[in-house]
Amino acid sequence: MAGLDRETEERIEEPVSEEAEREALLTPAQAIERMRIRVPPRANRKLRELVERVNADAQVKAWWHVANVNAVKRLEINDHSWVHIQIVANIALKLLRQLTKHRVEAGVVRDYGMSSDDAEVVVVLGALLHCIGMAVHRDGHEDWSLLLAEPKMGELLEGLYEEPNLSVIRAEVLQTITSHRNDGRPLTLEAGIVRVADALDMAEGRSRIPFQHGRVSIHSLSAAAIESVEIKDGQRAPILIEIVMNNSSGIYQVDELLKAKLRGSGLEPYVEVVARIDTEAEKSLIPLYRLEL
Repeated sequence: MAGLDRETEERIEEPVSEEAEREALLTPAQAIERMRIRVPPRANRKLRELVERVNADAQVKAWWHVANVNAVKRLEINDHSWVHIQIVANIALKLLRQLTKHRVEAGVVRDYGMSSDDAEVVVVLGALLHCIGMAVHRDGHEDWSLLLAEPKMGELLEGLYEEPNLSVIRAEVLQTITSHRNDGRPLTLEAGIVRVADALDMAEGRSRIPFQHGRVSIHSLSAAAIESVEIKDGQRAPILIEIVMNNSSGIYQVDELLKAKLRGSGLEPYVEVVARIDTEAEKSLIPLYRLEL
């Protein structure tokens, strides 16, 4: 689990792979009944109302459930349940608030004269909707997410914003969604934050599903090697991301996958990443690997 501020940590449940697999076996009604997103709104009234509306929205929750069924049950890849959504939303909010504390301006603040509260709405809503397209298909899911999210935002934001600000917020959220793809090009701080936050949900509970299903590869091995991700105050940059691994194969997750999401995100000047192996916990993930030809 990411090392967030105390209030945020208390609002996040442990993302365990077994839990994600159990949820994929529930009926839709059973699955959505247990879903409740928790993020710390602090004094942000719009954010508090937005999260309450999402928690009351059966359609959004149904998309999360189907996305997880597709990911865990049908494709046997990593968790895409509401727990992943909650983790990404909290990490994204933590990153934004950390950067705001260091006077780094969000796009809606710099370009439209809006407030940091509005930037928080963009980041959290983008995180909540970024992979609902997985409910349709893994392939091109970012585009399916855009298709589903655009009309849904009209419902979720009704009364919170009036035109033309409403359309600005909706467009900025859509940018966070499309920019989280592998070749995405974020144009705003908010889009870069959602992109990186999605990549940072790499800790053990979410990533062990393919490994437990016997898919032994550098992807599954390196994912299973990640023990924890901590987000702290940095010395060389406003944010320090410290990744603890139980095996050196986890370097692949950091050097190949996280680096790819950080590059071009716009967060490069503000983030330093350190990965270390917990030598006391270091272990062999597989006793023998046989090359299948």
